[in-house]
Amino acid sequence: MTEKTTILNLSEDELVHPGNRACAGCGLSIVYRIGLKALGRDTILVVPPSCLTVLQGLYPIAATQLPCLNVTFASTAAAATGVLGALKAQGRESTLVAAWAGDGGTSDIGIQALSGACERGENFIFICYDNEAYMNTGVQRSGTTPQGVITTTTPFSGKSQKKKDVPSIIAAHGIDYVATASAAYPLDLYDKIVKAKTMNGPKYIHIHTPCPAGWGFNPRFTVKIGKLAVETGLYDLYEIENNKWRLTGASKKLIGKKRTPVNEYFNTQNRFKALSDEQISDIQKEVDIKWQSYDETYGN
Repeated sequence: MTEKTTILNLSEDELVHPGNRACAGCGLSIVYRIGLKALGRDTILVVPPSCLTVLQGLYPIAATQLPCLNVTFASTAAAATGVLGALKAQGRESTLVAAWAGDGGTSDIGIQALSGACERGENFIFICYDNEAYMNTGVQRSGTTPQGVITTTTPFSGKSQKKKDVPSIIAAHGIDYVATASAAYPLDLYDKIVKAKTMNGPKYIHIHTPCPAGWGFNPRFTVKIGKLAVETGLYDLYEIENNKWRLTGASKKLIGKKRTPVNEYFNTQNRFKALSDEQISDIQKEVDIKWQSYDETYGN
């Protein structure tokens, strides 16, 4: 059994410079710093328009020490495929290619290219940092925006549709590794990226990434709110490895335990202020039913 990463054995190699243009309390700053440690120096990044392009900085300034190809919104996975082809032609197939996109560039605009790359079996890692809206362009709703959330394009009663389950969509392609992670549990993310590096073919990791500016909370509560999403059972940490699904980390520890009520998570963020008591009750029931099935399946 592989040793779990702790703060004591985490790599000390820093691949992100101390200064960047991210907002205060940005969850992406956490996952990017830890994620690059896990990816390692022999990595080429492929990034579409997103908060990450802001964090990294505009040419010729860069917050990251790794080579990065900035591409168009819809082409992330296709461009990563092209990088793989170029590396193969150069005899550099040991170099890792990692696509790193936001939820808009993954669940909506980029999903066609991602689906095609998964179907072809391209050997790369696709990482989605999900801050649940198009934050870089002004907090418009995306496919992964939760139901009831107020955005600039759902300004009154909030988004009426439910959140798109992107990890399940990608898992339906039959790839060997799909995982979820959270900015509030960065060492869990680190271990999942390290595991993904050992596998061939496409790998997909979906990271729940709190955004103070877009979600409406004090920047100092980023980790607390990320943990609440898991502790309420709204966001699950899991792996699908060779078609076998299992809860991991903090979510696994919730089996058979009492979870925090979902309204405690909603109350921390202005974006949920349009949710009615009835809607919150319905969401709580959905979460309870989901976790009852987990308890029955994995509780023994």
